[in-house]
Amino acid sequence: MAASGAPPADPAVAVSPPAKDSEDVTLDAILKHLGQFGRFQLIIFVLICLPMMFHAMFSVTYVFTAATVTHRCSVAECDLPGSNYYEPHTDWSIPKNGKDLDSCNRYTNSELPQWNHSVDICTADHFTRNKEACAHNEFVFRDDEVTISNDFGIFCDDEWKLSMVGTINNLGQFFGIPIGGFVADRYGRSFSIALGGILGAVLGVIRSFSPSYGWFLVFEFLDNMTSSTLYSTCFVIGIELVGPKRRVLACSVITVFYAVGEVLLAMSAKAFHDWRILLRITYGPSLILLAYFWILPESVRWLLSQGKEERAKNILRRAAHVNQRELPESMLDKLVLANRDKLQQSSESRFPIREAFKNFKWRIANCSFCWIVHVLVYYGLSLNVVLLDGDKYNNFAYIALVEIPGFFMPLLIMDRFGRRYSLCGLMLASGLCCIGTIFTGADQPVLQLVLFLVGKLTITASFQVLYFFASEIYPTNLRNSLLSFCSMMGRFGSMLAPQTPLLAKYYANAPAMLFAGAAIVSGLLTLFFPETTNVVLPTTVQEADAIGVKKQSKSKDLDLVVTATQAQ
Repeated sequence: MAASGAPPADPAVAVSPPAKDSEDVTLDAILKHLGQFGRFQLIIFVLICLPMMFHAMFSVTYVFTAATVTHRCSVAECDLPGSNYYEPHTDWSIPKNGKDLDSCNRYTNSELPQWNHSVDICTADHFTRNKEACAHNEFVFRDDEVTISNDFGIFCDDEWKLSMVGTINNLGQFFGIPIGGFVADRYGRSFSIALGGILGAVLGVIRSFSPSYGWFLVFEFLDNMTSSTLYSTCFVIGIELVGPKRRVLACSVITVFYAVGEVLLAMSAKAFHDWRILLRITYGPSLILLAYFWILPESVRWLLSQGKEERAKNILRRAAHVNQRELPESMLDKLVLANRDKLQQSSESRFPIREAFKNFKWRIANCSFCWIVHVLVYYGLSLNVVLLDGDKYNNFAYIALVEIPGFFMPLLIMDRFGRRYSLCGLMLASGLCCIGTIFTGADQPVLQLVLFLVGKLTITASFQVLYFFASEIYPTNLRNSLLSFCSMMGRFGSMLAPQTPLLAKYYANAPAMLFAGAAIVSGLLTLFFPETTNVVLPTTVQEADAIGVKKQSKSKDLDLVVTATQAQ
């Protein structure tokens, strides 16, 4: 590279002749010259962090909007119109379900068939130990919380409808992620962020006016289908924006705002207990993303991959001006000429999806499986939030906050140990923590909680590495599409995770064994990926296919030379 002190470009993807100027014409070299993370990049990152934060809130609002409200049966012979959840009579009129009162059953009263209103039958002597279902869905609620459960009358035997909301949420993301990836690769990163953000915002606000459960599901699906690509597109534009030495730091900062969004959602839900108000508070501010059609610059790498050279040059000139760096026109001309040669020499189209699946079938399969495992373990561990005592809003915030150190762990290990070994090591660590929870048991709650948090921390860090890896092993003109495809496959993991508690009914440690086994197997399979540390981001399918190949070939040639020398 032209910049002093910069690491040399990997020969696997370096631009070919002219040899003397080969490194000077790469975009990474220009980014180093402009400042790998200067003022211009900082402004863009601030803009990117907003949709990242909004996406976090969009994707998990159902945790609060479709939550089960704590309730008990209304005991007609004991309760008055102003009765509270806990009353003296609940000790003998309502069964216990763990620490709480039973939500859907009460004890029968032996005097009810011949109830004499002149006799007080709200005494322990009049109640049997026989259970019966609540009459006519009449309940007494513990809190003033309003979710779709008590708004649409979804209780007890119908509570599967509340779980269905999470399934519909993930189905929307399943269909929306590949569509959003296609839009980002075909029409631009900034266009995709603005379009997905504003459609999600509008549909979310409309959802807050849903008159019935059916309409709520429809808009839950559409909302997540349109906004599901925000995370991956923000991540990709961040990867493509900065120089190679600042990619890890910059994108760690971006993903921290996902956790910030989750915390803000929890605090908003704690302040506003009505699901309709919560949705308006959450989605209303995101309407500002409409302005992103005009204020968010496009990815220079994407513009070059599409042959939009003048727009790319204008953005680089603006970056040089904002960063207060000189950018010679000759440097831009060399970049454009090298890019033209690269595109002309490439036999592929500008959107060679078939060729990519042909060349990268094993890479895509391994990445997809890895994504499924990450999502399964990540959300599976999150479902164990009940291990933490206390307020559910605070617990949700704690689970989000523990992710923040995980976002920065790659800063310490990725460049030192490489992408593959970092990914493998973190997945193995998370798997071992899951195994550890099996042996600690409930009689050691503190140690079990520590293992739980460390497992969540390491799988979060591993997920961060996976996003980097998936962004670096695919070419620019397909990066968003293939990353989104792998992310789409990961939705199978998020659909499976809510079902894992059912395994515990047959064997208490089955979920932990599933998480551990999947993490360890997938962690070992990651060693079959090519290493991408300090590799220039590939532009074409041929360059992406060559990652690691030329490096290995060069090493073999060197071994042959050494052998021949020794033979002489």
